[in-house]
Amino acid sequence: MTTRRELIIASGAWAAFATARAYSQSAKALPRIGVLSPFNSSADVFRDAFSQHLRELGYVAGRNIQAEYRAAEGMPDRLPQLAIELVRLKVDAIVTTTAPGAQAAKQATTTVPIIIAGVDDAVEQGFVSSLARPTGNITGLSWLNTELSAKRVELLKRTLPDASRIAYLRDAVGAATSLRASEAAARALGIHLVVMEVRAPNEIDGVLAALARERVGALMVAQGAILSAEEPRIVALATKHRLPTIFEYRKAVEAGGLMSYGPKLVELYRRAADYAERILRGAKPGDLPVEQPTSFELVINLRTATALGVNIPQSVLAGADDVIR
Repeated sequence: MTTRRELIIASGAWAAFATARAYSQSAKALPRIGVLSPFNSSADVFRDAFSQHLRELGYVAGRNIQAEYRAAEGMPDRLPQLAIELVRLKVDAIVTTTAPGAQAAKQATTTVPIIIAGVDDAVEQGFVSSLARPTGNITGLSWLNTELSAKRVELLKRTLPDASRIAYLRDAVGAATSLRASEAAARALGIHLVVMEVRAPNEIDGVLAALARERVGALMVAQGAILSAEEPRIVALATKHRLPTIFEYRKAVEAGGLMSYGPKLVELYRRAADYAERILRGAKPGDLPVEQPTSFELVINLRTATALGVNIPQSVLAGADDVIR
């Protein structure tokens, strides 16, 4: 009797082990995507847009793909370690965005495919050797921010013709391409650009207060891991100090910023999922040309303009793609 009971128990244990082992092997066989985000996990548009389009392409986490998500929570200095974690998990590809995210992934691996869901000038920053043929393990989406930056300075000057001093707020670790282009455009228009940098979120209040004392006429906010995560606070402080603002993307204008001009970020994040699918099907990143966005949008918040006492010229309004009233 004892022997039979032990045999039944042993058989049951082996069956459970075999089932668990089979499940484990099946899970290991699933392709694994690493999502390296510089943003806050509580409201990550990058993660959500990428994941949604990946599902639309037929890849469902837990069913036919594994997803490893790591968020820096708006602190760029965390990105290198998070990238190393993803590499150690043996992911089949890493998708990331912003220059700090791309740099962290690049430093972590030269073999795992890296998909960049949008950076300023990927060639100048050394992420790829050329847009047409990246050749390495990195591909994705990039835009030449020189023209876009110049356009933002021009838009502020057209909206606020009397402004002679404009502030430029950026992450201290951000790419310099946009800054140089903004400085050149400002000089051409006779504007003095006051450059301010932040290295941590707790510096933002002091920086905005300092800008108010600088008597600048408007504020340009560059895209960056820190500043993007703190956009609502930046908008609130700018409103408090009665500073008209221009951002790179519409999300900040929806939160109360005055205007934005730039590519549609959600489209870029979604497009990164198309790259991921091609790589999961066997394509090499070095053979996939880096794409550039072809459409840009000007968004204006008239409610904010009224609150700040800014009269948006009709010529500027006429060129807007969306006006929040």
